[in-house]
Amino acid sequence: MISAASRSLSRAIRNGKGTAPALLSGARRSFTQPTRTERASVVDSPTSANMENKFTPRADMLGFKLEVPPKVQGTERPIYLDMQATTPLDPRVLDAMLPYYTDQYGNPHSRTHAYGWEAEAAVDEARKHVADLIGADAKDIVFTSGATESNNMIIKGVARFHKEKRNHVITTQTEHKCVLDSCRKLSEEGFEVTYLPVMPNGVVDLKVLEDAIRPTTSLVSIMAVNNETGVIQPLKEIGAIVKKHKGVYFHTDAAQAAGKIQLDVNEMGIDLASISGHKIYGPKGGQERGLRSGTLPSTLVVGLGEACRIAKIEMKADHAHVSALSKRLIDGITSRVEHIVRNGDKNGYPGCVNLSFAYVEGESLLMALKDVALSSGSACTSASLEPSYVLRALGAAEDMAHSSLRFGIGRFTTEAEIDFVIEKIVAVVQRLRDMSPLWEMVQEGIDISTIDWGQTQH
Repeated sequence: MISAASRSLSRAIRNGKGTAPALLSGARRSFTQPTRTERASVVDSPTSANMENKFTPRADMLGFKLEVPPKVQGTERPIYLDMQATTPLDPRVLDAMLPYYTDQYGNPHSRTHAYGWEAEAAVDEARKHVADLIGADAKDIVFTSGATESNNMIIKGVARFHKEKRNHVITTQTEHKCVLDSCRKLSEEGFEVTYLPVMPNGVVDLKVLEDAIRPTTSLVSIMAVNNETGVIQPLKEIGAIVKKHKGVYFHTDAAQAAGKIQLDVNEMGIDLASISGHKIYGPKGGQERGLRSGTLPSTLVVGLGEACRIAKIEMKADHAHVSALSKRLIDGITSRVEHIVRNGDKNGYPGCVNLSFAYVEGESLLMALKDVALSSGSACTSASLEPSYVLRALGAAEDMAHSSLRFGIGRFTTEAEIDFVIEKIVAVVQRLRDMSPLWEMVQEGIDISTIDWGQTQH
């Protein structure tokens, strides 16, 4: 949440009783920081836990006017439903971070004065919040620039360290691109990599996994929640299988899982896990312990810690909110549009809904839905026109993989936004299908799956 001072000012501005100070001015800008009591009272009584008081963060909540980029000036911003790519910063997280930009700005590596001690204490507290969220020990938490760097270091680091005696790595065909790229790099270095197939619902077959483990296996890397379909893997069962084999480590990419489903790395037998702050309404970026050059960004660490603290407290409420909106979205679309397939396990994470619309191109859908910000797959492959490799691994036909949209629902998504998106989807799909000769044939009762589209040679 935001500070009391910021709320009062923004309220006055919206009511026309005050003016916002310029973001940049000749004089040094002063900030009124909330006291610890004010911040505790605000943070410990989150409005987002109250389903009737959901809100979307806006610039005016900060108490000053943010500059609008020239490209979006005078335009309506689309509704954001791409939460698997990134999430908005929770205002309460920003409120926790601001003092470390403007007042408590010490370097946590400075051990000779109070400023450094204060920053170091804040980092330690944040580290504990992160550990508490996933059931880990605080001493085992290492801050990196993000989940991609974490995945790279873990996969390549474990494999290369054990290369002399163990040169085999296991992963799945539906992992995030950064995991597959790391494994591909290992293959070029002479490692053997097994890419496990998944069942039609996107879940790993545990028997196939167990059969794939060899005496030379060093690492099993299987993501917790899929970033395109929301499929949840049976982490505890996978961990139990891996633990049967001495010397094999279990890594999970939990970027889409942390703060959204219950995780306990010790109970689940997870040796190594990667999470991402900006997937749980926290800040982006950073590093630690010399793994990348630069000073430890204590402000970002504090933000990540606060995001994890809030996520742990509000996980149940967030899940209920997201589940209700997910059902509203799916029911609203499927009740009015036919020939739709939901991709992935229906018992997966409800905030990630992947739908394929037959007889419509996914790229055409995205371009037509200019009022809605969503994607047809992973943010890291959103520029590609190739069909989703994840959906293809689930057995989806190429045309259906091409016609998929991923809807990301989150903490600040509202019913009104979902209703707006439903209306847009229904109208756009109908308009695009009306222009499709294939749809016309289907309407006439022709089974186009029986048609041989190849040209006859004479």
